[in-house]
Formats: sequence, structure tokens, C-alpha cells
Amino acid sequence: MKNIGKEIIQTESFLKKEDFYKNLIRKLNAERDKVNKGGGDKAIEKHHSKGKLTARERIKKLVDDKSVFYELNTFCAHGMYEEYGGAPSAGTVYGIGKIHGRDFIIVANDATVKAGAWFPITAKKNLRAQEISIENKLPIIYLVDSAGVFLPLQEDIFPDKEHFGRIFRNNAKISALGIPQISAIMGPCVAGGAYLPIMSDEALIVEGEGSVFLAGSHLVKAAIGEDIDNEQLGGATVQSNISGVTDYVMKNDEECLTQIRKLVEKFGEFPKAGFNRIESINPKYNTKEIYGILPEDPLKQYDTYQLLARIVDGSEIDEYKAGFGKTIITAYARIDGWAVGIVANNRNIVKTEASKGSGGEMQIGGVIYSDSADKAARFIMNCNQKKIPLVFLQDVTGFMVGSKAEHGGIIKDGAKMVNAVANSVVPKVTIIMGNSFGAGNYAMCGKAYDPRFIYAYPNAKISVMGGNQASSVLLDIKVKQLAKEGKKISESDKKKLLDDILKSYDETSSPLHAASRLWVDEIIDPAKTREYISKAIEWSNNNPDIPKFNVGVIQT
Repeated sequence: MKNIGKEIIQTESFLKKEDFYKNLIRKLNAERDKVNKGGGDKAIEKHHSKGKLTARERIKKLVDDKSVFYELNTFCAHGMYEEYGGAPSAGTVYGIGKIHGRDFIIVANDATVKAGAWFPITAKKNLRAQEISIENKLPIIYLVDSAGVFLPLQEDIFPDKEHFGRIFRNNAKISALGIPQISAIMGPCVAGGAYLPIMSDEALIVEGEGSVFLAGSHLVKAAIGEDIDNEQLGGATVQSNISGVTDYVMKNDEECLTQIRKLVEKFGEFPKAGFNRIESINPKYNTKEIYGILPEDPLKQYDTYQLLARIVDGSEIDEYKAGFGKTIITAYARIDGWAVGIVANNRNIVKTEASKGSGGEMQIGGVIYSDSADKAARFIMNCNQKKIPLVFLQDVTGFMVGSKAEHGGIIKDGAKMVNAVANSVVPKVTIIMGNSFGAGNYAMCGKAYDPRFIYAYPNAKISVMGGNQASSVLLDIKVKQLAKEGKKISESDKKKLLDDILKSYDETSSPLHAASRLWVDEIIDPAKTREYISKAIEWSNNNPDIPKFNVGVIQT
């Protein structure tokens, strides 16, 4: 093992970067506080007046005391659906928490947001929760309190493969996989949404508030002329004692949550994957020093080894091919006791010896060269052979371009790496620490490559290319378009247009934009990187079924 850390002198530059990152986290937490209020104070007050708990209050009472509930996709729908008043967290709260020491996915409708109605992104968020359940064999608890599909946007949520109906299909698939599902009907449960709790293994219903039916009283009246109220149609007593649809009648939210805990307490043990773990050792250096290592400008270089020294156990790594392909660091290490294989973009500018694709020239940190891609592909295959989970630390500006790179076979070597990532069978955890541009996003296990969990730092940038390059290209297209129309553009107008394009591009490449669309599972505090990686592997360890590794055809 090699110690990679060193004491950092808190220079003015370090303190400025530290303050910059702490301020980013303060802003992020302020935004999180707003989101956590759901539909706002008045909506919460109205909800409480019915004797009901909010979604997050229900979850807090359900999980073990003093345990941490890891909420995921908190910023889903951020900045979306503003014409309808917004939809904080897409009207659904979900994450992973412990009940009697066992990990569960808990999904709760937030009825303070449009009565818990489903927007198009709400369906996508629920599908992500179920995907995590299937990939990690984690049992799910649904706390249902929803008015159903948000009708003004029904065409974007109802009929397609990844729409509303896929959730009930997944209920069936999850059950077939032997993964327990429990539903609590704590409010309305209407139309197609009625299938979710009833396709679970067991269903509880709260008296006076919970109801479940395919059509509410108004629709029944319109369709067949029957005059009946919702309670008589599908309330707790009817659905438990007459139809037998639900299994337990509960007096209120608290009793319902207590009953769920009693059911969970009796679960048997399930097999684990058996990833290697020993006693955890803290890094030799303060994890919060990451704030002063990361640059304010994501395009600036920094010492990636010093960042790793504040993440891995004992600040030690076993580096694979340390002297080759230096723009990617590949290393075995431990994080909170778990054995991991780390693939990290090296943001230092390093001088390399002549090697394939490098020509011995100065290489640029954060760029993937042929030798780096080849090394990473081999390392990823090694980790799969040894059943070692992979951690991708992304800060990548893309693959190297130009004649030297092309003649050196950059496309072929990049394809090797992408192939290895795509076919990898061990759990992959991705952290976007800075830039995530173009095909670099793919090679470093972006969302399209099935990481079990993917997180971003508050200063991350996710886009097809950097903002300066993209705005220059877009400006050029716009100027040529105007020229075709016989219009001229002054230098001052050109500058204004460039600034507007750059601002728009920066906004759409921000971590909040990514989180709102579920491109990342959560924006995290960099000082908690160890914790989130450790938890991701702990959750992944619940699935013992690891397929045989086969990369298919790779050109050499």
C-alpha cells in the first residue's frame, strides 16, 4: 500500500476555495430546506388539520431512531412545471433507511404537492426507486397518498413503456424476484394507482383517510348513475371487511407505521453478495479539506491524489500501472472497510514518457488518452474477475482529439474502456466531482452505463462539451443563420448573444438541472463522499446474484 497524502498548508488560495465550497453547500442546503416544505406551510397546515403526517414525517417515524434516512432525488422536478405552480421533489419522497437494522427503500407520496398527483417526472422517479430495489434486492415500503395522474399532462405519463403502467409491471416483477413489498394506503388511491398497493405483498389502510378504488364516486355517478360516497365505495372498512382487498385496518398514521415496523421485524435473513470488508480506518487527513483542494473553476487543475487521500482508508492505495496512462488513476483501496477498485480522472498536468497515443508530449489532466483508456479497461476487467466493486470519480473533459490521437487509435482504445464499463457486472458507484463532458461521461460510467448509484458535487458540470466551446459553436451557427437571412450582427450584439448562450448553457449543465431530471441520484457534500460510497456498496451487497463477466468483442 502506498500513502498518497500530505499535510496541506492552509494558504490564502486554499482558504478561498474552502470558503467557495462551503458557500455552495450553504446555498444547496437552503434550497433543500425549501424543497422539504413540499407544497408550503399552508398546505402542510391543512394536511395536519386532517390528523395526517406529511411524507417526510411519516418516514421519520418509520425508520429506526437516530438512524440516517438517505433521501434520493430530492431535487427532482426542480425548476420544472412552473406554469402549474411547481412540483417540489415531484410530489414524491423516497430513499433508503433502516427498520430494525435492515435496509428498506421507502417511497412516500407528498400530498401537500398537488394532492400527491403524479407528474411525468414523478413516474420516472418512482421507476428509479423500483430499479434500485431490483438491482440491489432491497425490499420496498410504499406510503400511498395520491390523487392519481396529473390530468393536464396525462399524455406524457400514461401510455408509453417508461410511463405510469410500468410501475405496476415492476410490482409484479419485484414480487416474482422474492423482494418483499408492503403498502400503506394513507390517503386516496385512485384508478390505475390503485394497483400499486394491491400488487404489493401486504396492504394496510388508514380508517377515515385511506381509500382505494378504480373510479371515485363522481365518476361512478357519471358512468353508471350510482349515487355513493367514497367511503362506502372503497374506504377502509369496505376494502378490508367486504372486498378483502386490503389486509389491515389502522386507526391513524402512527398506528399504521407501528404495524409496518412489526411486520418488518419478523423478516428472515437473505443471502448477501459477500463483497470484501474489514474494519474501517479513517483517512489520515481531514475529509473536509476536500473543500480547499477542489478548484472554484472546474476547468482548473488540482491534485487528485490529495483528494483521494481524504476519501480512502488510511490514505493508502495500491496503484495499478502507476507510471502508465497517467491521466486516469486506477487503484485498489478500501473505503470504510470495503475493498474497492477506483477509476479516477487525474486532474494534474503530468509529464509522461513516450507511450501509445501520447507521443511523450505533456498530457492534460482530465483528458482521456489512448494509454489511459487501455489501462482503465484492463483494470475494470480485473475488478470484475475478483468481485471488487468499482468507484468512478469523474472529472473528465473528454477524450483527446487531433491527428496524433486519431492515428494512435483513440477511438479503438476508448471503445475498449466503454465496452468494459458497459459489461461490468460488479456494482459501480459514480461520483461526478467536477466536469462530465461528452463521451468522457460514458467511459467514466455516467447514468447511461447503469451505476448502482450516481452522485454529484455542488460544482459539477454535465454536458456534451464545455460551456466556452459549446457557446462558441452555437454562436457561429447563429451568425451563419442570420447571414443567410441577409442580416448583419455587430460585435457588441455578438458579445451579448455569446453571453446569453453561455449563461443558458451553464444553467443546463448545472448539478441542479441534472438532479431535477434524475441524471444523478443526489447532490452530495464532498466531505461525505466516503459515507455515500460505503452506503452504496452496503446496499449493493444485498444482491447475491452477480452474473458471469463477459466483455464480448474488444479490438486489441
